[in-house]
Amino acid sequence: MQLFYNANITTETQKITFDKTESRHIVRVLRKKEGDILNITNGKGFLFDAKITIASDKKCLAEIIRHQKKQKPWNYHLHIAIAPTKNNDRIEWFLEKATEIGIDEITPIICQNSERRVVKLDRLEKIIQSALKQSLKFTLPQLNAPLKFDDFITQKFDGKIYIAHCEEGVKKLLKSEIKPLEKATILIGPEGDFSNVEIQKAIQNNCIPISLGEARLRTETAALVAVHTVAIINQ
Repeated sequence: MQLFYNANITTETQKITFDKTESRHIVRVLRKKEGDILNITNGKGFLFDAKITIASDKKCLAEIIRHQKKQKPWNYHLHIAIAPTKNNDRIEWFLEKATEIGIDEITPIICQNSERRVVKLDRLEKIIQSALKQSLKFTLPQLNAPLKFDDFITQKFDGKIYIAHCEEGVKKLLKSEIKPLEKATILIGPEGDFSNVEIQKAIQNNCIPISLGEARLRTETAALVAVHTVAIINQ
């Protein structure tokens, strides 16, 4: 299946017009013609079948002929709050792989030791959308605007909230602490880790300190280990 993404399609939509880039891809690269069926998702759990009515590489048109609700493949809710990495490629890699595995929400958090404090959400959103299509998923993870650590940690959370850090102290292994079907938020710090002040503030706000294992992991690796651990626990 070749999956396309369009956030604006609803169950009431009857026709869709593809932009020039996607039109060229459909007609020139995929060699689709009038009458061929395209598969489209709106990222809200729906799959739409659309029949091409005009196969133009400048403005391809299609008619929605059916739609179906697709159940989310995972039965838990996972929110990763991650400090943006200095190298953009690393955070993009995490978003791609996390989307492939299964994640519901991502929030970039700006911490005391963060080396990157400016986040280009448009670029990150495109990475997520591309991974959604590639992995044939129909629920797009929610990418939130960046928040300062203090603003993020003082919010009200539905479910448990964990903080993974490398400092000494009492910490539980995530794989032993997380429970199936749990709604969880996991905080992953920057390259320099969370500061002691941030760790204590997190604990004061009901964060559970956790470890991801004995190895010292890069930010994006730690975040992916967390995503994969939660997925494995829920299998």
